[in-house]
Amino acid sequence: MALMSPADASAVPQVPLPKAALSAGDPLAQAFVAFAVEAGVLRFGSFTTKAGRQSPYFFNAGLFDDGAKLARLADFYAQRLLASGLEFDMIFGPAYKGITLAAAVAMELARRGRNVPFAYNRKEAKDHGEGGTLVGAKVQGRVLIIDDVISAGTSVRESIAMIAAAGATPCGVSIALDRQERAAEGGVDLPWSAVQYVTQELKLPVCAIAGLADLLAYLHAASDPANAAHAANAAAVQAYRDRYGV
Repeated sequence: MALMSPADASAVPQVPLPKAALSAGDPLAQAFVAFAVEAGVLRFGSFTTKAGRQSPYFFNAGLFDDGAKLARLADFYAQRLLASGLEFDMIFGPAYKGITLAAAVAMELARRGRNVPFAYNRKEAKDHGEGGTLVGAKVQGRVLIIDDVISAGTSVRESIAMIAAAGATPCGVSIALDRQERAAEGGVDLPWSAVQYVTQELKLPVCAIAGLADLLAYLHAASDPANAAHAANAAAVQAYRDRYGV
């Protein structure tokens, strides 16, 4: 299932980003961006995205690769979720990055007094033991999908299908970073982002720890006329947002 054809763009009402898209003054978002930069997870340079764009920054959640970093990441997710008011009965982590995230966030939520079950999927069905593609707690009730980013909505759609097939109800998506940029299809830029697609077309709220606006705010706050690297990064990210942002 594709996002939509470029020809359908005019038929889609243009709406603002969902409430979960954060303002540049959000302290939790600023702390998260600083943490991601310090951990080397958020890097600056020239990177090719899945859409074939040359991005001046790259966010790789796979580099939250030790216990301390993963625990702190889970803390950010838990804080954002608990403050969001989003109601959910369990967590679902789509393979592969979502598996670690679901487990870590469930642990942190339990530490904070909100104990919820979690489950995840395999890429290939197992034909022995418990079998099937779902692992963990029984998928039931209101299910929150957790992942690192939403690039094209494919993982979310697949997760929705698995959750629905189990007789449960997907109730939202939690991500670390909202890139707040136009989705692309067939090399054509669309007028909405992948997060907007999930909220408008799939009817699921998206709860992000931080967004591109928060990254820009961090860079502008960190910029020092004497620090050419910071100034260059801020200018490059701003130019990217001016071209592809929503």
